[in-house]
Amino acid sequence: MNFKISNKTFYKRHNNELERFLYNENSLHVINEISKHKITEEFSTKYYVNLEEPSPLFTEISSKYDLVILTDVLESSTDIFELFKQIKKILNPNGKLIISSINTKWNFILKFLEILKLKEKSNQFSYIHNKKIQNVAMGVGFELINTTSRQFFPFKTFFIGNFINNLFEILFFYLNLGFKTYIVFKNPLLENKTLTKTIIVPAKNEAGNLEELISRIPKDYPYEIIISCGKSTDNTLEIAKKINTQEEFFKVKTIEQTLNGKANAVWEALDHSTGDCIAILDADISVDPETLPEFFSIIENNYADFVNGTRLIYDMELGAMRSINKIGNRIFQYFIGRLINVNLTDSLCGTKVFKKELISKIKWWQDKYNVKDPFGDFDLIFTAAYTGNKILEYPIYYRSRKYGKTQISRFRDGFKLIKYMTRTFTIFNTSKS
Repeated sequence: MNFKISNKTFYKRHNNELERFLYNENSLHVINEISKHKITEEFSTKYYVNLEEPSPLFTEISSKYDLVILTDVLESSTDIFELFKQIKKILNPNGKLIISSINTKWNFILKFLEILKLKEKSNQFSYIHNKKIQNVAMGVGFELINTTSRQFFPFKTFFIGNFINNLFEILFFYLNLGFKTYIVFKNPLLENKTLTKTIIVPAKNEAGNLEELISRIPKDYPYEIIISCGKSTDNTLEIAKKINTQEEFFKVKTIEQTLNGKANAVWEALDHSTGDCIAILDADISVDPETLPEFFSIIENNYADFVNGTRLIYDMELGAMRSINKIGNRIFQYFIGRLINVNLTDSLCGTKVFKKELISKIKWWQDKYNVKDPFGDFDLIFTAAYTGNKILEYPIYYRSRKYGKTQISRFRDGFKLIKYMTRTFTIFNTSKS
């Protein structure tokens, strides 16, 4: 019997899956020579290894990379500890290692298909369980970020195969049963590094809050502060411009939004930011500005790539959040934590801090999938999680507003967030065919 099941669809989906991890051109894709004709992505330098040798060697590589991807390599390596050691030498500090491997839960079926000669015989040494891969990598000094799986039905089958595969991926997304697994590791920087810092303050009808807010930001660092002003019925813009001219310690910029909404205020401010590390701070002083150095320190100490504030650990001030909003936030955080496989306690806190490298991926996320949320919180969190960044939370005390009123419509905006989350659930848990 010479008939073989085609792997074209399987590798097409694999190639598409890798796109979300590619931040820039400084990437290396290490591929088994046998599989080189199956890999079509053009975003990274390719390096082919002959796995008949005792261990892949990277001695001729003098460059350092921000990202290294392994495809069909680990299964055939006879010394994965040595393999990880070699990769660590060519990976920049805080760089990412993406390992794609076969899910060991499918070992028996794959072997059976090879016996029936319905599948190409693999020259692998062995399929290795995810937990064992993780243990070995962490023994070399890598830090585990997350792991996902894809593809239950790796065939096209007149377009019906894509539907069947996506249906199974959605139904069993939390069981990690897909054929192909993707493990994201980080090469942690052992020494902390001082980063330049930008604080973005979206402000609409916040004239009574701005001066106090800026005065309470700790003067531990000459932050770049961008006040992004929406069309207001009070003199928010005038107050922002006054701060802009009078502030002597911080470098303050004031911009006027060309469109409406908090999310747009953030996106337009990002185009003006110059910091290596960026914070979003709401103008209503519901979060103490004094906590910002702690947010930044988590990034600078290399404990995380993205820090999300959480309002749902400490008791809130009376009147800080309406009861129905508390219930909605609890529901959102539960489902979002499941969706992105990160233990978040609060997904909608406005205070977030992240590395500037995320900016290009936010734009990619929005353009690629045509999704945007009204506040920007989901776009930020989902982009960070989807592209393999480590996310941590920092607990804050949530204060009641002193001036003005909330700009949030509970039901209209809540419906938009539910719609967004439903769409994103499909993006996170289905293969791109």
